Amino acid sequence: MSRPRSGLRHNRPFTVFWFGQALSVLGGSVSLLALPLLVLEVTGSLVGMGLITAVSGVFAIATGTFAGHVVDRVDRRRLMIGCDLARALLMGSVPLMWSFGGPRIWLLYLVTALVSVLKTLFDVAYVTAVPALVGPDDLIAANGRLMGTFALGTLLGPVVAGFLVAGVGGAWALALDGAGFLVSAASLGWVRFAAREKAAPGPEGTSLREVFVVGFRFLWGHALLRPLTVLLTLLTFVTVGATDLLIFRLQSDLGRDAATVGYVIAVSGAGVVCASFAAGPLRRTLGFGPCWLGSTALIGVAVAAVGTGRSVPLIAAMAALLMFGLTVGGICSMTLRQEVTPDHLLGRVTSAFWTVHNASGPVGAAALTALAARHGIPSTSLAAGALCLLIAASGLLTPLRGSRPGPSREPVAGSGRAPLEPGVGEPRRQPGPGRRG
Repeated sequence: MSRPRSGLRHNRPFTVFWFGQALSVLGGSVSLLALPLLVLEVTGSLVGMGLITAVSGVFAIATGTFAGHVVDRVDRRRLMIGCDLARALLMGSVPLMWSFGGPRIWLLYLVTALVSVLKTLFDVAYVTAVPALVGPDDLIAANGRLMGTFALGTLLGPVVAGFLVAGVGGAWALALDGAGFLVSAASLGWVRFAAREKAAPGPEGTSLREVFVVGFRFLWGHALLRPLTVLLTLLTFVTVGATDLLIFRLQSDLGRDAATVGYVIAVSGAGVVCASFAAGPLRRTLGFGPCWLGSTALIGVAVAAVGTGRSVPLIAAMAALLMFGLTVGGICSMTLRQEVTPDHLLGRVTSAFWTVHNASGPVGAAALTALAARHGIPSTSLAAGALCLLIAASGLLTPLRGSRPGPSREPVAGSGRAPLEPGVGEPRRQPGPGRRG
């Protein structure tokens, strides 16, 4: 295999990849707001606006059951370029059809469904691409840059979308999203990924169930990925509704306006920026387990403080702490899976991991907001924060508690890649590709 060049500063392929994905994320964040607003503009229905969000989530989760199998079977770079070009075409079709035939609400639902499928395929392939562009020692730094850029793009996208929708309308705002995908495709055309590892010979099923089980079986059989998957599923259940609690607290309990909510969310972006720089040094110093469990404890403290605080600056600071913990934890778990998963399973393991833990998010958000409506935001936030701390404490009873950098001794059977043992934070270093998170 060709080995990715060491040192991000001199790694031109990664820099081109990073630049292209930054613009793509910004465009994608624009459509995240522009599509629901466009539905509301055409139909005047809040139910219709919520339905398009539901369509996006359902198709994303459904695609997650087979996306990894596709990614592991095809050329990942070509798949990503194809997904970008197809999404650009779909987004561009909306203003084009709006101009010649007037609004067509069915088109928005169709575009949303297809784009959700393509996005899931792209994201799984994206994760596998990162270690094919950087050396093993640069992996966590590269993930930090990409995740920090993703989070900032997600924060800035709705702001840009607001100006675009107000200025040129929602349909043409989607054209910017399409342009971002074209830039992403062009950047991918300039880079080359390292050669892929070949799968060990052996029978593999092709049914939907077997395709998903292959990735899940690897997760469940790994000493660290198993408890990480369980704990992160519980954490996702608790934290997906945290933004709703923040908004309700500021507007309903404290009587603040929408501008204040925007200010607090903007300040929370500082936590993302700090985390993208701090994740690497923290992981190298503390090891994976202490770093991930510590970030989970920080999340618990922040969730409790956001829902009980009465000072807007304090709530903003705690929102930044929440984003810091979520980002550090995300970068660490992403990098761990990239390090320990053999390349020929990388897509399926990523797909299974995302599908399992993301499925708990919508249920958790509904439960959290229902509890807040009945018992009040402060009580619900304290309970949610306590549950996060309990998740962190539970991790101390698993091999996560002592995982620190160090050599590994026993390979995973049939994987060709060293595992993380109890007391070990990183696998034996081998050149090879991995994934995003």
